[in-house]
Amino acid sequence: MANKQKQNTFFGGAAILAAGIVLVKIISAVYKMPLINILGSGYTDFSNAFNVFNILLMISTAGIPVAISKMISEANAQGRQNQVHKIFRVSLIFFMAFGAICSLAMFIWADTFAALLGNPKSALCMRVLAPSVFLVSGIAAFRGYAQGHSHMTPSSVSQIIEALFKLIVGLSLAMFLINSGSDESTAAAGAIVGVTVSELAALCYLAVEYFHTRRLEPAVSNDTPWDSKRILKTCLTLAIPITLTSSATSILTTIDTSLIQNQLQNAVGLTLDETRSLYSQYSGVLTVYQIPSALMAALTASAVPAITVYLGQKNRRGVSRVVGSSLKTAAMVAFPCGVGMIVLGTPIVKLLFPSLTADIAGPILSILGVASIAVCLMLVCNAILQAHDILYVPIVTMVIGGVIMVLFDYFVVAIPEVNIFGSPIGSSIGYGITCLLDLIVLSRVVPHCPNFLGLFAKPLIASVVMGAGAWACYGLLFKLTSSNTIALLMAIAAAVVIYAALLLLLKTITKDDLALMPKGETIGRLLRIK
Repeated sequence: MANKQKQNTFFGGAAILAAGIVLVKIISAVYKMPLINILGSGYTDFSNAFNVFNILLMISTAGIPVAISKMISEANAQGRQNQVHKIFRVSLIFFMAFGAICSLAMFIWADTFAALLGNPKSALCMRVLAPSVFLVSGIAAFRGYAQGHSHMTPSSVSQIIEALFKLIVGLSLAMFLINSGSDESTAAAGAIVGVTVSELAALCYLAVEYFHTRRLEPAVSNDTPWDSKRILKTCLTLAIPITLTSSATSILTTIDTSLIQNQLQNAVGLTLDETRSLYSQYSGVLTVYQIPSALMAALTASAVPAITVYLGQKNRRGVSRVVGSSLKTAAMVAFPCGVGMIVLGTPIVKLLFPSLTADIAGPILSILGVASIAVCLMLVCNAILQAHDILYVPIVTMVIGGVIMVLFDYFVVAIPEVNIFGSPIGSSIGYGITCLLDLIVLSRVVPHCPNFLGLFAKPLIASVVMGAGAWACYGLLFKLTSSNTIALLMAIAAAVVIYAALLLLLKTITKDDLALMPKGETIGRLLRIK
């Protein structure tokens, strides 16, 4: 009973995180899609600044919430309140100091970073964004403290606050600057002001929530906390492997950006403005491409604690069950999303991004549909490996895939007939190989590892049939109505119905799969899944 209650606590926390992630993604879409249309080529400056920001952010914050939450959770379980407070205090001071150094580096060397990326016009955006690294370092520490108390609401609420402030402040400033006659680079910097303001608002909220939580804790504790050096060493030991894994993706993205923009200018012969315009096609559709992988965070938040519990009980069949359900659930989300991008890439771009050139951005999104599937499965594989304390294998497999992507960026993008399309092709192949290697490792690590063909076959079949139906529906309705919007929306509606019907017809979803979902038992009763 205790184990079941603990598992329900994990899933309940994951449900809160999942709800927050979905709402944040909706707000982010409302923010980014009009922003791309407002900024035009300026969105390249915006995204270039974020590439550098993400590297510094990952280095300074990626593993902090997990490390702090784990240490605080253990101290709480032992009733060591003095230890809890010292862990938080030492971590907050150290990581905010480190974040300040990273912020300063981004501000001082903005021109150098921008030149390395092949886009000097992005330097202003980098300087405006620089303070955010310092602010997010504090946010990460506060989130780790809350999660260490199994209190997930502050993390979700702070993410929503960030998204809302970016939407309101960033979009308003960008529109104001464009309407005032400012150039696109200045307007992009205005949009980034909204990011910095959003981080400040989230940090203030988390600080208030922290002091409120402190008042509810026992006032007296007799435990002797560790010295600061031991706390910091333990925290870094936990955080560094996670930081390396997270940083690998950001570093690869930045290398990808630099190579594309430099090769388009040096090998293909485009001017800086032509390069910015072309790269904005690529960076614009990434907003849609990244949605499915963002949803994987909720799944991993459910799966990792459950796997940890079963590992602690030495319940190998339980581990196998959760691993199988996690991968199949990921496939049930990733396959239809990826296939949808493949068959409807150009119509999606025409609807969402009228400022982009659909004949360029549409095929890019279609190619990235393949990469989207691989990335989703890769993220879940990485989480499962981390739950088994296999922390460095994901870094190695990602580096292998990254080398392939870099080679495509350098050699294939340089071919004038291919140019920008070489990057999404390389991403699809690189992430595909990384995902395949992760699955091979999983098959060797997980006892009673489920059969991958059995897990993926039904979602794949349902997705392929769905894709064919959506493609035919769009083509027919576009001929009848000549309206991209009507044809696309009706095709998507048809795709949802076809896919849902096939999942039920093929009996794809099982009771174990529903256990990973919030209100899974209720859903199972409604669908009569036993």
